[in-house]
Amino acid sequence: MTNLVIVEHNNEALGAATLNAITAATQIGGDTHVLVAGSGAGDVAAAAAQVTGVAKVLHADADHYKDAVSVELANLIVGMAGDYSHILAASTTTGKDLLPRVAALLDVQQISDIIAVESADTFKRPIYAGNAIATVQSSDAQKVLTVRPTGFDAAEQGGSAEVAAVEATPANGSTSVVGRELTVSERPDLGAADVVVSGGRGVGSAENFKIIESLADKLGAAVGASRAAVDAGYMPNDYQVGQTGKVVAPNLYIAVGISGAIQHLAGMKDSKVIVAINKDEEAPIFQVADYGLVADLFEAVPELVDAL
Repeated sequence: MTNLVIVEHNNEALGAATLNAITAATQIGGDTHVLVAGSGAGDVAAAAAQVTGVAKVLHADADHYKDAVSVELANLIVGMAGDYSHILAASTTTGKDLLPRVAALLDVQQISDIIAVESADTFKRPIYAGNAIATVQSSDAQKVLTVRPTGFDAAEQGGSAEVAAVEATPANGSTSVVGRELTVSERPDLGAADVVVSGGRGVGSAENFKIIESLADKLGAAVGASRAAVDAGYMPNDYQVGQTGKVVAPNLYIAVGISGAIQHLAGMKDSKVIVAINKDEEAPIFQVADYGLVADLFEAVPELVDAL
């Protein structure tokens, strides 16, 4: 039994969520190989080789892998799939785009968002916005899995795996990336931050979000937002935390002006410590909060910033 983990990267650095997927693969058992497909991504392959639990790094280098277009990567993965019992990727936008295509081409089911490994063919995944956990057993010869990063610890450094070159498949050419609009921030990445400060519709406007940002800067935290705040235009989409946004599990999550809709709770309720600030004492967020402050955020947050 051998597992293949698809490495997420930007051709320069290894994506943090891949380390969680590698941990999931090692818990399944057997050897774990990882695939680095990119353009000029030799540093990524070298970094992957140093991850504990990785037995072999497969490195495919070609221009058409540069942007991680799923139609290009899927052909490569399917071509080598016969050597693997399990194919895994992190449950990120890239993984959610790529592995359904791989599963369809292999004519097997995909099991999404696994948070625990029961055995080589049985996995746990959240359903109903995290209100229930389903135990899923697959009889497929090959298991295609996306891994929720918050369900597994990140694999550590300390390995010394072999790096082997693999031949690139011919370019499909039907799909290409024509541009990207990326949010640039000096704050920590939302998905990997140790502390997250999120604002909701109660913040009132994009201008008022500076209050949230000032608290985040004091704590060295990432900034998040509820779907209501994103839909209202207060913050960009990539700041959204929740079932249809990013799933986070920091050591400290501070929810400011967030009522706590079930979709938002699904994205942050695994945080180690949850602090809620809301003037509505009946807000659902207080049901999951470790610490709750019933107060006007426009008074409480500036006071907290001053105290810090």
